Amino acid sequence: MLRDDFSELEEQRLNKLEKLREQGIEPYPTRSQKTHSNAAAVAAFEKAEGETEVVEVVLAGRLRAIRHMGKLSFAHIEDMSGKVQLLFRVNELGEEKLDEFVRFYDLGDFIEATGTMFRTRRGEVTLQVADFRMLAKALLQLPADKDEVVDGEVVRHAQLSDPETRYRQRYVDLAVNSDVREIFKMRAQTIKALRDFLDEKGFLEVETPILQPIYGGAAAKPFTTYHNQLHQELFLRISFELYLKRLLVGGLDRVYEIGRDFRNEGVSFKHNPEFTQLEFYMAYADYMKIMDMTEQMVAQVTQKVLGTMKIQYDGHQIDLTPPWKRLQIRQGLIDQAGIDIQQYPDADSLAAAMREKKIDFKPGVSRGKLINTLLETYLEPIMIQPTFLYDYPRDISPLAKAKLDDPNTVERFEGYIGGMELCNAFTELNDPLDQEQRFLDMGHTYSEDEEERNPMDEDYLRAMAYGMPPNGGLGLGVDRFVMLLAGQHTLREVILFPHLRDTDQDNKKE
Repeated sequence: MLRDDFSELEEQRLNKLEKLREQGIEPYPTRSQKTHSNAAAVAAFEKAEGETEVVEVVLAGRLRAIRHMGKLSFAHIEDMSGKVQLLFRVNELGEEKLDEFVRFYDLGDFIEATGTMFRTRRGEVTLQVADFRMLAKALLQLPADKDEVVDGEVVRHAQLSDPETRYRQRYVDLAVNSDVREIFKMRAQTIKALRDFLDEKGFLEVETPILQPIYGGAAAKPFTTYHNQLHQELFLRISFELYLKRLLVGGLDRVYEIGRDFRNEGVSFKHNPEFTQLEFYMAYADYMKIMDMTEQMVAQVTQKVLGTMKIQYDGHQIDLTPPWKRLQIRQGLIDQAGIDIQQYPDADSLAAAMREKKIDFKPGVSRGKLINTLLETYLEPIMIQPTFLYDYPRDISPLAKAKLDDPNTVERFEGYIGGMELCNAFTELNDPLDQEQRFLDMGHTYSEDEEERNPMDEDYLRAMAYGMPPNGGLGLGVDRFVMLLAGQHTLREVILFPHLRDTDQDNKKE
């Protein structure tokens, strides 16, 4: 039971709640009469300041600071728009009402206050309270966020800073850390700006299934579930791709989706089992056209959200202004690793070359995975400024179109910022016979537990056989994008409720 864990101070809060009820005061009323946000009330007063107009408002929010001074009490309340000071005077309220506030109200309580806005001698816009009531009694005491000034004096509070506690109790984190709230406001602005950009380009926002009978569209392991009535195994989607490209067949030339994907993979600073992704597909475009649109989109969204195209990340100033650097994989590896992958057309020869240069790699993997190892070792760390890395091995890109002059290489790029992959894009394969053969090749090449192995999707092949226009597509990690804009170094700071290890499981193991 919740009450069983109450501290002495929390028991005192519970007693206050019970005494309020004894006096006929409901500590959790159904409705509020709030008329203005805190910011709107201040703005209305400042607009009317100097005029004869009196600004009367009803405000509501959480009590963040309280200071009693005999027949006066000061407080700050906070809502989503910010803080505002309240002044409680015995002359306006009467002794009994002021005593109610002094005796029964604590930091963290939600309060509604009615009154008139004015400016104190120290210049702070304040609500002179004519009446007030409890909206929600807080039984647990919040850790307060930081030092703050109350009527010219500094009130010192403890700060919630432990990351583990912050992520597990995000509601407390948001309540006491205003900078965290700002991150999630920025996240909302970023997603809106992405939508606005694509809408203005004539894209149609759509929704595709989250539960899918066949997973595909990415190299990842799915989460598996089961539909009892249909007696059917289903998968949480790992990508929107195959469903979005079906829509191109249906005549929707430009489509996008922003939503959740789910991948049963490791958890790290840049991976979470569920994450938000943007994918769009554009008929009659190739990867170079998608490349141009991507840098334009990222730059414009950044400008809209931050007011600049320059960001600070990991000690670097990064300029997102187009055009971004283009780096072909082959040339990049020649320059950085001294290996020309064109000279090594199979896994064995490339492995021998890597062995000669004492480069560590997992034995027995495909040529494409060996190239990936080279990319991670030599190229990813140096791509701090925005860079498009392009022309990938065919065997790790089963849905991309091969280059005309090199059937082992496909028209694919990944965008990197701050040494981290932000997006992935292809000139999409639209030949149903070629696609079918690649599915078959994957079945032969990869073992059952390898992420690159996607099952044969016969309905997707059927859709392609009706005719799919040439097209390009992009997948962009929204969480990583927000992480870059906010200057954070772990996804947990930009996901409201990140996945964490079950502490009960940890205790059982001990």
